[in-house]
Amino acid sequence: MRLSDLPTPCLVLDRAVLNRNLARMAKAVSGKGVALRPHMKTAKSMDVFKLAVAAGVDAPPRGITVSTIAEAEYFSGHGVMDMIYAVGITPQKLDQVAKLNAAGADVKVITDDLAMAARIAEHTNPPRTLIEVDCGEHRGGLAPNDMKLLELAAVLRNNLVGVLTHAGHSYASRSAESLADVAEAERVGAIFAAERLRASGHDIQIVSIGSSPTALASGQLEGVTEIRAGVYMFGDLFQAEIGTHGHDDIAVSVLSSVIGHRQAERRVLVDAGSIALSKDRSTADTSHDCGYGLAMDLLGLPTLGHSIVQRAYQEHGVIALDDNVSDPAMPIGTKLRILPNHTCLTAAAHDRYFVVDGASEEIVAIWPRVCGW
Repeated sequence: MRLSDLPTPCLVLDRAVLNRNLARMAKAVSGKGVALRPHMKTAKSMDVFKLAVAAGVDAPPRGITVSTIAEAEYFSGHGVMDMIYAVGITPQKLDQVAKLNAAGADVKVITDDLAMAARIAEHTNPPRTLIEVDCGEHRGGLAPNDMKLLELAAVLRNNLVGVLTHAGHSYASRSAESLADVAEAERVGAIFAAERLRASGHDIQIVSIGSSPTALASGQLEGVTEIRAGVYMFGDLFQAEIGTHGHDDIAVSVLSSVIGHRQAERRVLVDAGSIALSKDRSTADTSHDCGYGLAMDLLGLPTLGHSIVQRAYQEHGVIALDDNVSDPAMPIGTKLRILPNHTCLTAAAHDRYFVVDGASEEIVAIWPRVCGW
């Protein structure tokens, strides 16, 4: 099977680029005395996780991070038991986690809520729990110096095993120095929270930090036990813009077909719209706005310059051709690959990967991915 045989739109994964990205993160973490707990919310694939384990020769991942119960069920069904469900737990989901743990899994949960902490402590099968700490993102979590941190710990009692923070605000950085500063602030905040809890008599075993940018930008990680990252596996245009990786490190693209032309306007219509690509516009705030995605040729090569998906309808994408590129021959049915702004959101629309190995049309594997919640 070849790329030209595939129905469109569909998701293409370059295994060679993926392996390179996995090796890069494994090398970045190696020697820093921490475990890598890859976040599988992006890949949602056992096949990808197996490669992540193989890449960590010196310190293979001992567990994973998940963002949905569906992921937890999927991975535990494939024998991966050590997980952190890194989204604030709710009562109904607490019951679902308890069911998985009763069957042999070790799914840990997070909370920053006193009432939910009480529900956890009162449960007949309470999961091990981490308190979510806010190190600057201001999404969820308690500030490291918040007195409520100790109140939560007192309610959770022996169910408390650690703290967890996420430096999502690192995405606003535009320099290596800024990323390094955010990474260090993340580390310091998590450690400060952990030390406050230990001083109050709590056994804090896990100090969990991470985002792909800070994982790669961090210096020494003294006091941290594990680092979480996910998008580094596939990369995307936004991560390339903030310097997490290069454009050549984007492993995922959406294969699409040309379905029409607006020749006078130098526009090309394709059958990948907002459902296949997502409507993420994160690159709009960077130096190189890529619209809803950057168009590449069939082999994923940048022969179309900065031709971007300028508009995205439900099932239509409108590509504005780069002014510096001569009008390419694109009869109806010509296949193009589109690099995503935000690979997590783009991949979420698809239930499988068509895997290639480098700049080749040959499909070497088809890997399923878990979907839903």
